[in-house]
Amino acid sequence: MQAVYFQQLTQDLKQQGTGTPQLILDLARYHANLEMVQSKLATAQLKPRLVVKSLACMQLLQVASEKLKTERFMVFHLPHLSDLLSRFKQADILLGKPMPVQAVQQFYQNRSDLNVSYPPTHIQWLVDDLERLQQYLQLAQQFKLCLNINLEIDVGLHRGGVSHPEQFSALLELIRQHPNFLQLSGLMGYDAHVAKLPKVLKSPEKSYQQSQQTYQRYKTILQQQFPELWQADLCFNGGGSPTFMQHCQQSVCNDLAFGSVLLKPRDFELDLLSAFHCALWIAAPILKILPYSQIPGLEVLNRLPHRYKAAFIYGGYWQADYIYPEKSQPHALYGRSSNQEMVQIPKHCAVSTDDYVFLRPLQSEAVIPQFARLYAYHEGRLTAWETCRE
Repeated sequence: MQAVYFQQLTQDLKQQGTGTPQLILDLARYHANLEMVQSKLATAQLKPRLVVKSLACMQLLQVASEKLKTERFMVFHLPHLSDLLSRFKQADILLGKPMPVQAVQQFYQNRSDLNVSYPPTHIQWLVDDLERLQQYLQLAQQFKLCLNINLEIDVGLHRGGVSHPEQFSALLELIRQHPNFLQLSGLMGYDAHVAKLPKVLKSPEKSYQQSQQTYQRYKTILQQQFPELWQADLCFNGGGSPTFMQHCQQSVCNDLAFGSVLLKPRDFELDLLSAFHCALWIAAPILKILPYSQIPGLEVLNRLPHRYKAAFIYGGYWQADYIYPEKSQPHALYGRSSNQEMVQIPKHCAVSTDDYVFLRPLQSEAVIPQFARLYAYHEGRLTAWETCRE
């Protein structure tokens, strides 16, 4: 089945392609993944939030936004912020990492250049410690703004953020003291460690349960000790694609971030995500084919039997695995190349110059910005969508 799919895609690329490496989106699989997400969210009390870095293409985000009926986004790269505000008039944006105050200052200094009228209340700035919150307070006073502040809490990933109740209380106290400049908008706890910890150390179920308990403790401190900051519409964000299914089953959050699960690159080949399909490929043309690999300085190996032919492709060395032809792989001795990578292809495979090899990206966020366009592939047709490269 896979062979038939990629053979047909090769023929369509030969007719409509560019003759250069192309990033391919299988639109039918993308829609199927969106439908799976939609069905799981229907039974969960969670609002979806699309992670822009994982879906770094405005048309890709538009399709997901319309299907899931959401304009909630998580942004990790500041240039994406103005693009979103220009395209999605009701965008609710949560920063996914703390931004240096200089970057935030630049954003507000340049906001007149956005050519769009937007309420600053649609942006939630992520804050991880007291020093950064004090910097943001000074900036808010400088620009006469009231900034929405979402506090990053450490729920087990140990990548920074609030890790002690005393630290948490100090942040909340500073917000409480400056209501004209700082407004608490919620909490964010990222739990990527749940799926990545070796099971010999801790099961995903136990790890998820502990992360949820930690999250709930901070919610309780907020509600009991700072009731004046508690609002019914606070954003309690959590998740990420690896724990999407667990949050849909039970979560202390009300706001669920995800993106990669909709494309399912290789790093998201997890048991809990088995219902989703890979929808993203790299297609690279074959430039040259040799009957076998010839290693400079080791010509003596040329006399040995060879199970692979050597193909040199246009490009290479992406964060991706070769997926077709099956059992294709880089040569360990010849080395990698981002210009003309040598790929070992099983000898029995019928491939020719100008055919394509296909790779599955490890992460969409690492690969999409390397390509100027994403080609949506549907019913034999390829449509170019611009990516977010800056």
